Amino acid sequence: MRPFAGYDGLKADIMAAIDPEFRVFLSRGVKHEIRLEEIAWGGVVKDGIPSLDDPKLIAAAEASYLLPDDLVFGVEINGDARAYPLRILNWHEMFNDTIGGVPLALAYCTLCGSGILFETAVAGRAKPFVFGSSGFLYRSNKLMYDNETHSLWNQFTGRPVVGPLTGSGVELKIRPVTITSWEEWRKRHPTTRVLSLETGHRRDYGSGVAYRTYFASPNLMFPAVVEDKRLKPKDHVFVLRAGNDEKAYAVAAFAGGKVVNDRIGALDVVLVGEAATRTVRAYRAGGRSFSAADASLATLAAAAGSTWQVSESGLVGPGGATLERLPGHIAYWFAWAGYKKGKPLYGE
Repeated sequence: MRPFAGYDGLKADIMAAIDPEFRVFLSRGVKHEIRLEEIAWGGVVKDGIPSLDDPKLIAAAEASYLLPDDLVFGVEINGDARAYPLRILNWHEMFNDTIGGVPLALAYCTLCGSGILFETAVAGRAKPFVFGSSGFLYRSNKLMYDNETHSLWNQFTGRPVVGPLTGSGVELKIRPVTITSWEEWRKRHPTTRVLSLETGHRRDYGSGVAYRTYFASPNLMFPAVVEDKRLKPKDHVFVLRAGNDEKAYAVAAFAGGKVVNDRIGALDVVLVGEAATRTVRAYRAGGRSFSAADASLATLAAAAGSTWQVSESGLVGPGGATLERLPGHIAYWFAWAGYKKGKPLYGE
């Protein structure tokens, strides 16, 4: 069923009555590849959830505000290790930063539990994209926007879906990102830097403050159709993205610390995870089968007897041989199943 003629203009007028800035996103005749009827107001104005752009970082020893079990988004590129605590990102849902010389944006949708790390430099464009939060949702997932064209982007796919860039073929490359505890990240990366509390914004960055009720509840905040009942809507899954092949793994499968050998499409993979901290890393296996070589899962043993070190960029084996890390991220099941209908789930 299609909306009536002129619906796009009416939608733009209604949203502009909430915030006049919404007119940069919606207008009569705007290009779009998602249904405009499914775009919902998320309860905040444009940039009402402000992004952190080139945020201030401090040394690990200075981060006395963090508790050992506070969760962080951990990123390490070209030897540059950074930690972005969820207790801060819960308030901002987006950072634009350069890590190891690579311009990146972390698009974090608290409602669907997913923080996805994107490269923001795109071939053929003079400058990297810089992203913010539009204030709109699509299927209970945030629509981010770029501040150059004000196109709306799907946070799950890294594609522009409303506005000038719709249909352009632009798609952001996904980079690996790790959720883990501050204690574990600092242990693995003692020279890491971490977000300062001096963000330029006044928020209560206390541990477990933002979205406490929502995170603790099995219910969704905004309506979303949940047809796939293989898991509960807010069960956490790790989503592995290997080219055109995608697969979800219930985070609960990694309870107590597990190594999972699997296959996705034509690719042999190995996943290393711990459910308690929502930590899962995925790597090419190169035809090998791995098991844990130590209790911390910092080292894996291949069936042939070789030992491999777990790093943020890959598994490092004898003679410096490397097996590439694969991009993936955590999400709530309802969000993944809603966007990627029928994609395989590990164990089935």
